[in-house]
Formats: sequence, C-alpha cells, structure tokens
Amino acid sequence: MSGVQQFFAFAQTARRGSFAEAARDLGSSPSTVAKSVARLEAQLGVKLFHRTTRRVSLTGDGERLYRRCERVLAEVEDLQAEAAGARATPSGTLRIDLPITYGRRIVMPLLAELVRRHPALKLDVRLQDGYADLVRDGVDLAIRVGPLRDSTLVARRVDWQQLVIVASPDYLSEQGAPTRIEDLARHSAIVFRMPTSGRHRPWQVRQGRRQVELQPEPRTLVNDGEGMVAAAVMGLGLAQIPDYMASDELACGRLVEVMPSHRPTPMPISAVTPSSRLMPPRVKVALEALEALRKRHV
Repeated sequence: MSGVQQFFAFAQTARRGSFAEAARDLGSSPSTVAKSVARLEAQLGVKLFHRTTRRVSLTGDGERLYRRCERVLAEVEDLQAEAAGARATPSGTLRIDLPITYGRRIVMPLLAELVRRHPALKLDVRLQDGYADLVRDGVDLAIRVGPLRDSTLVARRVDWQQLVIVASPDYLSEQGAPTRIEDLARHSAIVFRMPTSGRHRPWQVRQGRRQVELQPEPRTLVNDGEGMVAAAVMGLGLAQIPDYMASDELACGRLVEVMPSHRPTPMPISAVTPSSRLMPPRVKVALEALEALRKRHV
C-alpha cells in the first residue's frame, strides 16, 4: 500500500477494531492491512495498536494519530470524489454527530430514507449529548441545539426545540394543576442533571414579555431526557422537557402539558458543517433532507 493508503488502513482498523473488518471495507485482505499498519508503525517509530487474537485497540499514540487522520482523510475523500466527477452522486461515508434523543427520534428516520434513496451512501452516526470537534474528529455534519458558540462553523437552522412542562393525569388529579408561575414552588419537580457539568438545568418560563429562569428544588434528579419522561409518566412530579421527547405520551394522554401560555421562546436547532471543508454530495443531500424538519412546526 502507498503512504496515503497506509493511513486509510490504519484509520479503518481504528474505526472497526479489527484487521479483518477493515479489510472487508477496503476490499483487501487482513494480512495486507495488518502489514500496512505495521509498516506505518515502523516508519513513525511508535506502536499504534494493542493486538489480541481477535481484536485490536488504539494505544495513546494511536488515539492521537487517529484524531488527526480523521480530519485529513475526510479531506482526501472529498477531493477524490470531486476529481472523479462524482458531484451529483452521493457516496462514501456520511459522518454525522447527533444529540441522543433528538437524533434517534427525529433525524435517524430521515437518514434511513436517505440511504434507501442513495445506495452508495454509508452512515457513521455518533449519538451523544456532548459537542464533538467537527474538524478534529472528521465529522461532516452535526446537529446543535441552542445558540452556537463556535464561529468557525457554518450553520443552517433546520428546526426548533420547544420546552414544555408536563405531568401525569394521576399526579395532577392528586396535586392540582399549576396555573401561575408561583404555583410551581409547591409541586414536586423532576429536574435534569446535565451529564457534562453535573449541574441542574434551570426551568425556563415566560412571564409576560420576559423570559425567566427558575431553580426548582428537585424531588427527582435524572440525567437522561427519556428517563425524565418516564418519571413524569410514573407520577413523580412536573418535568420540563423538549416537546419531541414526550410527543407520544402527550398524544395518548399519559402526560398532560400544564401552563402552555408560559412556554419559553423556542431554541433553534441547527445543522452545522466545518467552514474549511469542501461540501461533497453526501453532505448536500443530508442538508436537503434535514430541511424537511422545518415543516414539523408549520
């Protein structure tokens, strides 16, 4: 394998954790891939993988090289696609970073339809609520909720996130439904603990023309949005969650929205791409598919 191909072999082995699986992806043999990686290690003078009879895992040096490779090899793939005249044919691997629940419920169905329409397209979906470094990690496209802090990214708004306060009918029957902001203090609160910081996420409510933040005393703390929905269905109290997380439960009556007139201003949901990257066909068609999300609130 050539120098660039050695890096492709290394990166695919790192993704798959196996020389055999990497070889299948690359249309080569496991021994050829293993030898290519070994030559790369010899050239660099570092050990890139811990090897066992079945699997391989990255060493510390391997982790650092892989982070750099993802970015550079993504650029090479884009240039190869442009040189081959593949502008109109979406192909290759779309690497997309998604918030867990929104990604699973809202975006994944769109991606599934996208792959059905474009058989040459592959998906590398990364579900996490933390923010990936798109350039460092070689990510083509990410979905971000809320105001964007990174000015190096190109953003396109595709949706809105509306927060709603919900409770089970049984809970409201026992405790009464709040109608004013002042009523919230006497209710049991299900509060989200943010996984990255461990802090409690405040509730946001509209009071007249102002938007205010409340810090309810939690009776139940949950670090997962769908877990908050489950806790509310079980009658543990009031929860403030994005509307899409509880859409099924609201539709069938297992949860009821309270104080809808105090909903806060919706937060933007954006599709972001690295500003320094070419935009290959796979990214263009993904952005076009995401445009359909705008119609959810029309």
